[in-house]
Formats: sequence, C-alpha cells, structure tokens
Amino acid sequence: MSLTSEQNLQHLRAYVDYLRDLGIYDLYRRENPETLLPESVREAFAVSAKRMTAAPATAAKPAAQPDARTVPRSAPPVSPPAVAPRAPMAAAGGRPQAPATSAPPQPPAATYFDSEPAPLPPELAAPMPKPVSFDQLAPLPTQIIPAFERVAALEAIRADIGDCTRCPLAYGGRHKIVFADGDPNARLMFVGEGPGADEDASGLPFVGKAGQLLNNMIKAMGLQREEVYIANIVKCRPPGNRTPEPIEANTCSPFLLRQIDIVRPQVIVALGGTAATYLLGVKQSLSSLRGRWYSTRGAKLAVTYHPAFLLRDPRQKGEAWKDLQMVMVELGLKPAAKA
Repeated sequence: MSLTSEQNLQHLRAYVDYLRDLGIYDLYRRENPETLLPESVREAFAVSAKRMTAAPATAAKPAAQPDARTVPRSAPPVSPPAVAPRAPMAAAGGRPQAPATSAPPQPPAATYFDSEPAPLPPELAAPMPKPVSFDQLAPLPTQIIPAFERVAALEAIRADIGDCTRCPLAYGGRHKIVFADGDPNARLMFVGEGPGADEDASGLPFVGKAGQLLNNMIKAMGLQREEVYIANIVKCRPPGNRTPEPIEANTCSPFLLRQIDIVRPQVIVALGGTAATYLLGVKQSLSSLRGRWYSTRGAKLAVTYHPAFLLRDPRQKGEAWKDLQMVMVELGLKPAAKA
C-alpha cells in the first residue's frame, strides 16, 4: 500500500515526537556534538564530510574557451550560467569601465559519490535484534492471583498504560487504546496483531468484519465470546493497518505479558504470524508453525490464521478449523450443534 507524501510526513513527525518523548533533543543541535555521538560514529561522519569538500588530487587543465558540456560525468549537473554583472560606471562621463579580467573557471568540486562511501560503524550497521519470546521477557510469577482479584489487577494495568505515548503509534492517528475484552478467568485466550479502524473507534478488540468471523469461530467451538479473553500484541492501531514495527511491539508486549500472567489461560491461540512471532520469539512461516503445540507463560499455545486473512482467502477456513479442533480436544470442548 503506497502512502502519500502527507502520510509520510505524519509518520516522520510521529517518530520525531517519539524521540523527544524519550528526552532526545540534542540530536538536532550543532553545538558540542562530541557529547552526542559515539566516537566511531563521529569518525565516520568526519570522513564523509572530508570527502564532500575535498577537491580532486589532479585536475585537468581547462580549455581556452570552456564549455558547460565538457563537465565530467561524475560531477553533479551544472546550473545555468549566471548573468554577467554590468560594468561599473566611471566617476565622470558616464562611460562604462572595462571589466576586470575574470579568473579561469575551476573544475567542479568532488562530491561524496565520486568515491566509495565509508563503511558504517558497528553502532549503525548492526542488524535488527531477534524476537524475544514472552518466556524470556520476564520470569514466570510465583503466585497466582485469585479469581476474584483479577478484574482489579487488569484495571491496574490499564491505569498504568494511561494515555500512552511510549511508542510512535501514539502519534499515528490513534483514537482509542484497545486494551482487551472477555472473561478475566477464561481458559482460552486469543491474541491478534493489532486494532483496526473499527477497534480504534470502539476501544474493543475484534469488533469489525474480522471480529465477526472470530465470533463465529468461537461459537463453532461451543463457546461464547464472553467466555474467552481477547487481546492484541499492540494496543494502538498502526497507520493504514500496517504490521507493527519491532519498536512498537516490543514496547507494548510487557503489558500483554502481565495480562496473560493475571488471566492464566490454559490455552492461547496466536492469530497470525505477527502474534506468533512475538509470543514465541521465532520468525518462521505460519505454515511451519501450525499443527503443533508450544508453551508460553505456563500455557499451551497454538498458531492459526488471522481472521482478516481468512476473509481474504476463505479457502483456508478449513485449515483454521483443524487448528481450532486441536484446541477443543485440549480443552475438552464439543463443537456447537448446527442450527
């Protein structure tokens, strides 16, 4: 999905505001840069700046009558010649004086692209970190919160989130934070990717067309929506319903982890590849993750297709039903009777 220049500008502003929320202001100032950047980064910038201003070691002798068409190919495009200034007027008589002899034209200065760029320092060239599973984010709790205290415990997490501005999603056009929905004592929990437009407007997860399909899937398992717990990896809608960036998912994951530790579901169903990636800490295709049991936060975890994907490709509904049947066997559920 291509974005307009205005949308790109909004995204850029969102990241700038996010950096400022972290207290990073001095990156935009020029004074005392030695205190702002690592030494290796400053050295790389110094090499680049030196190459941008350095002239060629040996310059060809200019022709007697220079022509703009003789500029070397590696030089940047030559701007149109400026209009020559009028000759100065004499003090008396009003006749113009002869113009002073102009210096011979100089070859264009070398640009950064005339030579190989300096290699990036390790701080800038390091690859993106690998996903970390929820089991690695924090140790498992030693105490189980009683059932009658779980509502209050979840409300405390919501209060801790507040009007969150911890990641760029807060500045990407978000209307409401989508916390969760369902039974705090549920045996079954569904985890999706992130809110869509309908969820962003209502503040509840899975209420749009994908949510209606998820409701039908839950009913087919012999349950009601009110009997399960539903949440997402991120609690704010990504602009254009794009996949959450790692910085966004990693910032929001600790809240979901705390929700899981309070609800203590017996089974978690990861809806889609993004949910599976961050819950399990692995980056694999959805087809390779389906059909097997995993473990996270003391619960069994199964992976299936996201309802939004099933709306785009209804042929995969039968495969998703196989995954849900595996969950039903684990929970001792029987499919709902057909009307």
